[in-house]
Amino acid sequence: MKIGVIADDFTGATDAASFIVRGGLSAIQLSGVPTAAFEHEADALVVSLKSRSCPVEEAVRESVNACHWLLAQGCELIYFKYCSTFDSTSKGNIGPVTKALMDVLCVDRVLYCPSLPVNGRTVYQGHLFVFEQLLSESGMKNHPITPMTDSNLVRLVEQQTKGKAGLIDLHVVSNGQLFVETHIQNLSDNGTQHIVCDAISDRDLEVIARVGRSHRLVTGGSGLVGAIAHICAQEANSTMTNGGSNSLANTYNKGIVLSGSCSEMTNKQVTDYVDKTESLKLDIDRTVSDESYIDNVLTWVLNHSDKRYFPMVYATVEPRELAQIQSTYGEQASVMVEALFEKLVKNLKVKGYNTFISAGGETSGTVTQALKVNAFHVGQEIAPGVPWMQSLDGDLKLALKSGNFGDKGFFSKAQELLNE
Repeated sequence: MKIGVIADDFTGATDAASFIVRGGLSAIQLSGVPTAAFEHEADALVVSLKSRSCPVEEAVRESVNACHWLLAQGCELIYFKYCSTFDSTSKGNIGPVTKALMDVLCVDRVLYCPSLPVNGRTVYQGHLFVFEQLLSESGMKNHPITPMTDSNLVRLVEQQTKGKAGLIDLHVVSNGQLFVETHIQNLSDNGTQHIVCDAISDRDLEVIARVGRSHRLVTGGSGLVGAIAHICAQEANSTMTNGGSNSLANTYNKGIVLSGSCSEMTNKQVTDYVDKTESLKLDIDRTVSDESYIDNVLTWVLNHSDKRYFPMVYATVEPRELAQIQSTYGEQASVMVEALFEKLVKNLKVKGYNTFISAGGETSGTVTQALKVNAFHVGQEIAPGVPWMQSLDGDLKLALKSGNFGDKGFFSKAQELLNE
């Protein structure tokens, strides 16, 4: 069976692709919906969109287009992948996109399971936890775009879909596949279309995956699609064609680390990396107001690329400083940081840089757009949900991580894996 994944942002797509490869299947990630049929073979095709926080109508339209394209490539299971912290508002976009996909695929019920135990995201009694905290009490409650102030997924899904939602609780899941399937049927018979699943361990995800394996549409985080991939690989006695071995090792690497995320983990990663190599913290005043500042940054990178580890350019700051920046510049600060990163990447590519490590969803999207790379082979895992990726022509290597993924030594570990 070929799996087609629709991801609502770029690093989310990378996250899903990494877990699919870990599960034993090959995967190719694509930036946006291609305009023609795809010639390269893979067990899973992962389409990354920018639909997490755009207007609902736009998110629905792009997701439906992706679904039609994936079906045309022979995908039998469509998986809508969103963040394991269910990043959304009371109006969407997760619910409306799911409803639209249900209409396209003519399904009358769908599973929701954002749980990713390996990264501390679990669902219990329908409530989403970030490690030991309820989602609404975690750092996500202060997210600048999608503040998560409610941890109850059943309630959130009903608000977003205006439909009836129900729960497969942990007691049912722990009793196995047959119990889950029976409970789903009972809920469906009572008019429930949107079904949230508890999961606090990988074993729970496996049970849900065995159920979802036979569905046309499933929604959730990267953990569940990875579990489905593992089951498919076992059934087909398949081996990975693009993952596992490190095909990037012992090749020419000249690169840079770019960090735009201000998450708690990325702050730790930047602090750790500053002690290991050359780093440049962006001057936000100059980034916003000085068009020539990019020339200074580029010159700095070129003059500091002779160390063991790649130089780093970063806009990552602690919450207090971030609040001050936002108070002064509003959204203009992040827009101008990404614009500078885009110019920097384009210039570095021309000068022979072929390896790019980035932190943050927006920054990762900026990097891929600047490089004009639309499809990647997904390879060796650096951290759960973050693999090394290589352009289909083999010229470019990328490690693109969401803000909170990886441990504090992520940036140096990624480079060390290149030489193993």
